Amino acid sequence: MGLSTAASEPHPVPDGFPALLEGFRERLDRELHGWLDARRRAASDAGSPEMLELIDGVGQLVAQGGKRVRPALVYHAYRACGGTVDGPVGDQILPLALATELLHTYLLIHDDIMDHAEIRRGQPAAHVRFRNAHRQRGFHGDARDFGLSVAILLGDLAHTWAVELASCAAAGRPELARCFAAMSEEVIGGQYLELLVAQRRSAREEELTRVLRLKSGRYTAERPVQLGAILAGAAPEVMTALSRYGAAVGEAFQLQDDLLGMFGKAETVGKPVGDDLREGKFTFLIHHALAAATPEQREALEEALGDPDVTPGEVARVQRILEETGARARVEAMIDERLRAARLALEGLGGLRPEGRLFLEGLLDYLWEREL
Repeated sequence: MGLSTAASEPHPVPDGFPALLEGFRERLDRELHGWLDARRRAASDAGSPEMLELIDGVGQLVAQGGKRVRPALVYHAYRACGGTVDGPVGDQILPLALATELLHTYLLIHDDIMDHAEIRRGQPAAHVRFRNAHRQRGFHGDARDFGLSVAILLGDLAHTWAVELASCAAAGRPELARCFAAMSEEVIGGQYLELLVAQRRSAREEELTRVLRLKSGRYTAERPVQLGAILAGAAPEVMTALSRYGAAVGEAFQLQDDLLGMFGKAETVGKPVGDDLREGKFTFLIHHALAAATPEQREALEEALGDPDVTPGEVARVQRILEETGARARVEAMIDERLRAARLALEGLGGLRPEGRLFLEGLLDYLWEREL
């Protein structure tokens, strides 16, 4: 994103990090394709063509890509803490990583419904695809309701698979099961709080911090890191330090996404820039801008926030207000603070295996340089 704060001092992204990330994505994709093929065979053997359609509906979204940050953190935290890829424990790490990706898929599908989003990863969202299919097939009833209903089922199916995979990995490891359940519950609570805040059009900083922590800090990085560390049998002091790292990374990631949603490029974000504004999301960007706005600026912000028909010109005006009020700079400073905290947590942690440490450190450097 090109943080401009002089104190940031970003390091060049290590050559090994992109290779580690890409190598892991290829392995996870093979695991995913194997899982989907097994589901398709089971549905075919059972004579369930309707299940085949649902399986392909989930598979299409997952196959559209994504950064795979959450499962990569599960895997590389496991490797950093001495986990091996051989033996019965090693056989569980990729399924556990896949469980986090399928959990993410479920949440994305339902999130697009709640946000009325038409685009996901540059393609029609799941409910849009099935709304269009309803019309193309000449079905009776309301195409919009059909699309929404099928998308809910797709999300439910992805969540069912995530729980099945996590449960197998957690067999005999109750701490692992509790961590996965907590991750699932926390992000739902954070989503609800975000919804409440958006409806009120106001929030205390403490509430926005809790949204940040529950929706992203824990869900995006802290819990995935914990899952990998638990599976590897990490010591309590290692778990504590990795949790600090994960919480800071996850919050920084969401704050960057908030900036991308307002200042990014559509091809980078995967959806139209300004959609967060149209949906009325009350983020730290909006909070800081309203606190420093002139009456005229406040009126412009309040008129645009939650307006589904906001024009590109009005989005540009809000962008200028976010710059002029210092809201963008304040959010960039928040990102800077969290990435520094994450780096300090890693620097104070000895004994991590080189491959895992390289990934965890490289992710921080990648976030420093993440482009808007």
